[in-house]
Amino acid sequence: MKIIVCVKQVPDTNEIRIDPVTGTLIRDGVPSILNPDDRNAVEEALVLKDKNPGSHVTVVTMGPPQAKEILLECLAMGADRAILVSDRAFAGADTWATSETLAGTIKKIGEYDVIFCGRQAIDGDTAQVGPQIAERLNLPQVTYVESLEEQGAELLVKRKLEDGYEMIKIAKPALLTAIKELNVPRYPSVGGIVTAVQEKEIEVWSVNDIQVDLDQIGLKGSPTKVKRSFTPEVKGKGVMLEGTPQEVAVQLVANLKSKHLI
Repeated sequence: MKIIVCVKQVPDTNEIRIDPVTGTLIRDGVPSILNPDDRNAVEEALVLKDKNPGSHVTVVTMGPPQAKEILLECLAMGADRAILVSDRAFAGADTWATSETLAGTIKKIGEYDVIFCGRQAIDGDTAQVGPQIAERLNLPQVTYVESLEEQGAELLVKRKLEDGYEMIKIAKPALLTAIKELNVPRYPSVGGIVTAVQEKEIEVWSVNDIQVDLDQIGLKGSPTKVKRSFTPEVKGKGVMLEGTPQEVAVQLVANLKSKHLI
């Protein structure tokens, strides 16, 4: 089985702040990490590899040279091949342009049975790149994958919904987006780290190495325009009601009535 995983290096949102004057993100001193949902995607690819001896996992990311760090982490986890797609031509890409670049990269890689993506990146929360890649490659897709079972040439997928779930049978090749409930990602082993550093190479591809529409990549090919970024206003403190359940209920009803909510 040949598996491709699309991953992204993102700033740790726990450390992110917004400049109150310019409205832009303050990235200085903010560590970059492997996007959490993408880590689940890598883990599920490795689970399939473990179940199917002889399988091969390729990890792909689009980003600046420092994105090699997350690819090295994926190799240490057990991935077999890592490709960094990096070029100034890709700068400023939104989800539309990013999916064009990643789809072109996957076409260059060639044969595959399953493509995994994380549900969404924590720096954008759009959940668009995976589905857009599937559309560009004309692949069947299932998003928000909570569990996965192989059934010959098909996959039985449990898709999480807000109020339940769906069981979907999908033919390979297919694209799936992973959520955190899918698995518990493994930690890189000491041996895996040594092997990744000493024996595995991270390939770097430029815009000239893949087949893409130059008008559909980077800032030029990005239809999304960000008007402004801002920190939401701090909400007022909550009110703690004390007393017996009956007394608290009376207080609650009185408060809601005073605010004309009931």
